[in-house]
Amino acid sequence: MGCEAIPESWREALEPVLATPEARRLGGWLRAEETAGRTVYPPRGSRLRALELTPLDGVKVVILGQDPYHGPGQAMGLCFSVPTGVPPPPSLANIYRELAADCGIARPAHGDLSGWARQGVLLLNTCLTVEAGKAGSHAGRGWEAITDACVAAVAARDEPSVFILWGGHAQARAARIARLADGPPQTPHCLIRSPHPSPLSAHRGFFGSRPFSRANIFLERHGRTPIDWRL
Repeated sequence: MGCEAIPESWREALEPVLATPEARRLGGWLRAEETAGRTVYPPRGSRLRALELTPLDGVKVVILGQDPYHGPGQAMGLCFSVPTGVPPPPSLANIYRELAADCGIARPAHGDLSGWARQGVLLLNTCLTVEAGKAGSHAGRGWEAITDACVAAVAARDEPSVFILWGGHAQARAARIARLADGPPQTPHCLIRSPHPSPLSAHRGFFGSRPFSRANIFLERHGRTPIDWRL
């Protein structure tokens, strides 16, 4: 993982997987890719941003993405999020459209979802890096074991949380995690599944799925503070 340091709140949960040869190979491979002159997104220092902004004991909602945006200046370490000043990509624009329909919240003027992350929304991609211009290029290199361990750590807690699973990829990853594979009532958590917000699939059931209000209803019913989805 290069120079990235695991945030303290996640360290105990991730230590076993980080000690594996696969994780060590990932760090070496990323350094070699950059030494060879390949551009990797997001830049160093922001690859673990999701874990930094959302401590394990503060997670209320998990939104699981696939891999970072692969265009210049887009990826910032939070799934679906882009820095302020960067136009929201189509999937994020559709997320905002559903947010407005679900909660009556006007479309934000930016694409930075850090405000959600700071409230306990873990915005986690299953692969935390990508080569510029090559979607999915770092899949299978070792990130998946680490991010699966993050999801498993949230699922292992008795504190009720919401897992928002958009698309087949996120749903397949979650199905690998103990206490999520069977769904309620075997777990204390809420699973909200729908098609991906991509323009290719959003009209197949993402629009109208009301994930934001459903997440807050569950949190409030279990004595947890709801998320303020305004940005």
